[in-house]
Amino acid sequence: MVRTYSTITTFEALEDIQGTPGRLASNKVIHHLDEHCRQFINHSPFATISTSNKYGHCDSSPRGDGPGFAMVLDSHTLVLPERIGNRRMDSMRNLLENPHIGLLFMIPGLNETLRINGTASISDDPGLLEPLEANGHIPNVAIVIKVEECFIHCAKALIRSKLWKPETWPHPDELTKPAKMLAAHVKLDDVSESDVESSLNESYSRRLY
Repeated sequence: MVRTYSTITTFEALEDIQGTPGRLASNKVIHHLDEHCRQFINHSPFATISTSNKYGHCDSSPRGDGPGFAMVLDSHTLVLPERIGNRRMDSMRNLLENPHIGLLFMIPGLNETLRINGTASISDDPGLLEPLEANGHIPNVAIVIKVEECFIHCAKALIRSKLWKPETWPHPDELTKPAKMLAAHVKLDDVSESDVESSLNESYSRRLY
């Protein structure tokens, strides 16, 4: 049986249910990286980036390194190093078709987050890449973001999730092993869970940069 459910299709209907933003939320957006945004980024070791291709198919992907891994060039330009991953390059492929990007920066222990929206390009300019060196490795390319919107996001989601409270974290034994998940998803007859685990461990220990 196909389940049917009601949907909301207009802004008016949505606001009737959810309400409208207060003065702080309505006025918090700025259009450049001010000193407060720069300080936040300089302390952040982790961000997620959201992109979509020309058809609107969306993707969200993590980025992380030492605090301040994202380089602020000026009040309207931010640069993210593109470290070696699994070479799928989903985010960068999307940006070649659709330059719009959204970022969410996080600082461990802080419940507020920083949201940045803008447009992005991919650069292999040595002048941009060399300052992004980490662990003796210079990235091959970087994502250059032209900042259009910046704003602090309230802490409610992280407070509710208790994200930074170790006492609420599940015990590792309660979790499905990532290698088991990946082996089940790829469905390759000649690749076992132990093969996947060995491959992941080798990648994390020898090819992190």
